Amino acid sequence: MDLDRTTATAAAREYLDSGAFFAELSGLVAYPTESRRPEGGVALKAYLCDALGPILEELGCTVTLAANPVGVGGPFLIATRVEDEQRPTVVCYGHADVVDGQAGRWGDGRDPWTLTAVGDRWYGRGTADNKGQHLINLAALRAVLAVRGRLGFNLTMLFETGEEIGSPGLAEFVRAHRDELRADVLIASDGPRLTASTPTLFLGARGGATIELDADLRPADHHSGNWGGVLRNAATTLTGAVGTLVDGHGGITCPALLPERLPDSVRTALSRVHIAACPDGEAIDTAWADPALTPAERLYGWNTVEVIALDAGNAAAPVNAIPGRARAVLQLRFVVGTDLDGMARSLRAHLDAQGYPMVGVRIPQTFPASRTDPDHPWVHWAAASLERSVGGPVTVLPNIGGSLPNHVFTDILRVPTIWMPHSYPGCRQHAPDEHLLVSVARQGLEMAAGLFHDLGAADEGSAPPPPASPQ
Repeated sequence: MDLDRTTATAAAREYLDSGAFFAELSGLVAYPTESRRPEGGVALKAYLCDALGPILEELGCTVTLAANPVGVGGPFLIATRVEDEQRPTVVCYGHADVVDGQAGRWGDGRDPWTLTAVGDRWYGRGTADNKGQHLINLAALRAVLAVRGRLGFNLTMLFETGEEIGSPGLAEFVRAHRDELRADVLIASDGPRLTASTPTLFLGARGGATIELDADLRPADHHSGNWGGVLRNAATTLTGAVGTLVDGHGGITCPALLPERLPDSVRTALSRVHIAACPDGEAIDTAWADPALTPAERLYGWNTVEVIALDAGNAAAPVNAIPGRARAVLQLRFVVGTDLDGMARSLRAHLDAQGYPMVGVRIPQTFPASRTDPDHPWVHWAAASLERSVGGPVTVLPNIGGSLPNHVFTDILRVPTIWMPHSYPGCRQHAPDEHLLVSVARQGLEMAAGLFHDLGAADEGSAPPPPASPQ
């Protein structure tokens, strides 16, 4: 069994070193699968059918293309390989779509749809988010199948085409196809590691809510000399209202925007996570937000409120006038345990109580938070497998600070979620010069091959995977 594991991880690594990975990823990157552009729909369908379809069929999967149930966004692909109903079933996820290519803005004249190697970096749109990441997992599955002749578990793969536009229809699709997607665990790859050199697992994602405040007091501005002191200033009113939600040092001042608590299992997991600097080397602000929490707890275990836009008057060409209207857009990033359903009512009541009934509040956009408990048996099993592959500790994050549709799997499929990212914080996803680090990809192939090998090796003397999850 150990020999098979070593052979499988070596085969996955050789796939990269031989140039086969570069060639296959080049073909995937060449599809301009921009979900925000209407013309991207043709490329997205072709990507599913012509690019992923043959790879999945090579894995012995039955491949089905299905329409989006909400009529907005592109289709879905389900691929299934059933070996033994008594064996565990893993569901894997990936997204075929990318953000806009932003051609003409890439360094050294690089084309976003042409994979370009420069040292340890492979440049191209989708290399990190998400084509390179799901190709690593597909290659790892292929390596295990080639060595063992079977996977040793049942496989379901789900690909969507609208993650970059909020995953329209994904929840409805999963709910309607729950029986086809029934599984014991999700194993997927998206987002970044903690750092390029830190093998990482994360178990979910923070949620987000856009909060719009509007102090619309009068249709016109009025001279500040003639009317100052007798007319309410919309900008002053708005900044005062913002201050009742978050203070000038980033601390949340409204209880409705806070979670219930920081669970002990999350605190324990984050006690081993240290954050000292941003990817560009800029030092973090250790006194920002809630200094009673560690930086890791603030980023991954707690809520933050950021003012992302303010609008009143004209700062570029100010005039001596009292603004009649002012607007602000805030973003709440929140963890499990935050009352999202009652938030709008709570904010309205809070602003009224603080003396700001004239400030309107809306929450036009939200996405939920979700995570698997760090103490879940599947988490311990996966971390042990990865540590065996890398020969050292693996960082386990309860959730990432950003967003992805993890809640669809935890809340609808009711499965534990294990995310094994094959990228890093400086990958430039969503920006020009997006790239995949070759060193991270090589290690990711070894980690994924080892993990999938171990999942199917329970009857070969390895520690068995955890019992099936309640469905």
